[in-house]
Amino acid sequence: MKKELVTLTIDNQEIKVEKGTTLLQAAKQAGIDIPTLCFLKDINEVGDCRMCIVEVEGRKGFATSCIQTVEEGMVVHTNTQNVLEARHVILDLIISNHAKDCLTCTRSGNCELQNLATKFNISKVEFEGERAEHKIDDLSPSIVRDFNKCILCRRCVAACKKVQEIGAIDCINRGFDSCISTVGDHSLNDVNCTNCGQCIEACPTGALHEKETIDDVWIKLKDPDTYVIAQTAPAVRVALGEEFDMPIGTNSAGKMVTALKRLGFDKVFDTNTGADFTIMEEANEFIERFQEKEHLPMITSCSPGWVKYIEMNYPELLPHLSTCKSPHQMFGALLKNYYAKKEGIDPNKIYVVSVMPCIAKKFERQRAEMKNNGLYDVDNVITTRELSRMIKQANIEFTKLEDSEFDSPMGEATGAAAIFGTTGGVMEAALRTAQDTLTGKDLDQIDFEQVRGGDGIKKATVNIAGTDIKVVAASGLANAKKILEEIKSGKADYQFVEIMACPGGCVMGGGQPIKSSKIRSEIDVRKLRAEALYTIDEKSTIRKSHENPIVKKIYEEYLERPGSYRAEKLLHTTYQEREKYQI
Repeated sequence: MKKELVTLTIDNQEIKVEKGTTLLQAAKQAGIDIPTLCFLKDINEVGDCRMCIVEVEGRKGFATSCIQTVEEGMVVHTNTQNVLEARHVILDLIISNHAKDCLTCTRSGNCELQNLATKFNISKVEFEGERAEHKIDDLSPSIVRDFNKCILCRRCVAACKKVQEIGAIDCINRGFDSCISTVGDHSLNDVNCTNCGQCIEACPTGALHEKETIDDVWIKLKDPDTYVIAQTAPAVRVALGEEFDMPIGTNSAGKMVTALKRLGFDKVFDTNTGADFTIMEEANEFIERFQEKEHLPMITSCSPGWVKYIEMNYPELLPHLSTCKSPHQMFGALLKNYYAKKEGIDPNKIYVVSVMPCIAKKFERQRAEMKNNGLYDVDNVITTRELSRMIKQANIEFTKLEDSEFDSPMGEATGAAAIFGTTGGVMEAALRTAQDTLTGKDLDQIDFEQVRGGDGIKKATVNIAGTDIKVVAASGLANAKKILEEIKSGKADYQFVEIMACPGGCVMGGGQPIKSSKIRSEIDVRKLRAEALYTIDEKSTIRKSHENPIVKKIYEEYLERPGSYRAEKLLHTTYQEREKYQI
């Protein structure tokens, strides 16, 4: 079908674009940059902040380019004196009610408001007057809200409501007292927040950020009596480099390991090894359930934001969850049990730090279920962003570092573990092991591309050992809701379901490097990071979890087999129904 085109002029350039295109999009196609603040592609396109205003000949006032669509013969001006002065006033008004602690703000240097202030040469605030003062909410183990830095752009609200369909936050009060908060203005810790962190990724300023715990890590690193171990998730290595101006999707694993060793960690291990154990246990659990036709479909449990979501919203479906702990929790349990005994280290002196792309892991690690012999499996979780801050604090020039290998014996992992970090990866890795187990053969079938891709819901039928198995991979909690409603109503006939809380999976987790609205509009960040993980998988010598030598060794020496009594004790967990509002 032929697309209808519209001809218009923007800043003296005649261009043709599809009917329905916004002026902002049209200008971008013409190579003209219009500043935005509240705009976030496909998420928040409401024109609230008015930074993107332009003039249209023949019309009074300004047009908001992010929502105004093109019309035949339009003549648009994006940088007239009137437009520039109006944007300057808008910025002045926003900054006048904004905290001025930019030098110590966690978003300094990566703040969209700060960048615009620099761009428009805001050297002083013209509109001084009363400032709204808001309490800082730091009761959540994952998220800190500081709405003294909020600009009411509502990007966080849109991410929570539209992308995740949670609605934990919204605009409350009116006029000068308007602010973004929760039901009853209570802490995020006491409402239906899943700790996914998509609000942080959407925020253009420092109004939302992870609860930083790197000071605790520094203290332990300086303690000679503490044996500090770092473990790093697959998604971290393909995003960390971005914090040091490396291209999006760069695999910086070698430099990351070197940096961690320079920071003083006694050992640097790979969470991918833990992912291989997760696959062993999860594939075994799926086979048992499938053969016994019990609690199907089985749903993955490695995304803690997703787990909290089902605990709050669909507790009747909890029996469908895999009982497997997430990879970093499994790994922590093995480090404080198998590894401690093997190396003759007192488990009480081991301090495990998980470097994760996910802020929900901060909530997960302190769950009562994540203990063995009175010790937490994991003692601290820091995000990709927090690790980058530690590297910068240590004055380490990351891009100049040589590559290092993970420490043995807990640093050996397969390609299957690497793809855990992207949507569909957990299922694909599990299917690789399940098919070999069921057929008793080392099959050449490695890639299950049916479950790959950025679609929010990916359905497929795969044939294993002559049996068709219906599977679905969903990412983003709004998509999770659709699948759960299908299961709840009895309409679903899936046998295996993978769900990730964050759209696109862990590569787009709430602890990953934050990208500006402009970058997110122009670049598919998820795709680049995911492609890097698939490349790691493709280049791996071993691509099936059950073929990992260290995994085989630990089962032979310690765990016996997947699903054994000891494996159940260390590597599996339980869940609980949770109230949405604890107020």
